[in-house]
Amino acid sequence: MTSVSEGRFSSSSVPLITPGPLRTALRADDGVLIEAVYDPCTGGDGAGAAGGGAGTAIVVAHGFTGSADRPAVRRAAQVFSQRAAVVTFSFRGHGRSGGRSTVGDREVLDLAAAVAWARSLGHTRIVTAGFSMGGSVVLRHGALYTAPGAGAEPGERTEAHGEAHADAVVSVSAPARWYYRGTAPMRRLHWMVTRPAGRLVGRYGFRTRIDRKDWEPVPLSPVEAAGRIAPAPLLIVHGDQDPYFPLDHPRMLADAAGGAADLWLEPGMGHAENAADETLLTRIADWAMTR
Repeated sequence: MTSVSEGRFSSSSVPLITPGPLRTALRADDGVLIEAVYDPCTGGDGAGAAGGGAGTAIVVAHGFTGSADRPAVRRAAQVFSQRAAVVTFSFRGHGRSGGRSTVGDREVLDLAAAVAWARSLGHTRIVTAGFSMGGSVVLRHGALYTAPGAGAEPGERTEAHGEAHADAVVSVSAPARWYYRGTAPMRRLHWMVTRPAGRLVGRYGFRTRIDRKDWEPVPLSPVEAAGRIAPAPLLIVHGDQDPYFPLDHPRMLADAAGGAADLWLEPGMGHAENAADETLLTRIADWAMTR
């Protein structure tokens, strides 16, 4: 898996002509086509309709083996759309998107394309909300893509990307560090990613096409990224029954943010979008609208 310098991208620009969901294909900076879905806000407060006004949009980044059309992702979109417009998309190697999954590396380009598309539809404030792998991607994206004029130490961030930056970041069930194998589910995941037989299982069992190449170089880790997101608001959400990543992961992320992040440790919650119920999703949407 090859790390890249997160740069500019091109995307389709399709005007919204109906009040219902809009589907399109976006082109990430490295040329991979990404399927994306736009759901307008169904409430009053966040309805910055494309082509007609400005408002908040929440861009949802799913977990590994997910897609824009998975039931848990659609549930999140439905709940979030009661507060804001929503963009969902399928990471490369997932759903109808092209390419192969790099399990969190080049996926930051896919998220950047989705964020820029949301802005092209008239939204002036973008909140990224990622789950599991998507949670690590929104952290890296928040660290690497900056608003115009945002200050950064030389070499710490990429150049400013006026269309692709997030104004607030929500990371749910994310790892703090790469190559974690401390739980049985993560050992199974590493087998699927690193072994030829595992990649076949991923392709035919989980409909996920996985790149066989190793990361070179290793991308910025989630815990490193968490410390570079401020001044943008950051919310870290994690279940205390998460079978993939124990509670030291969200605590490490919050500590790395230096007190600038909100940390929610959810009693009884499992992992990622499949474990996020309507009550939690509503709370996340309310946080997104008030930060």
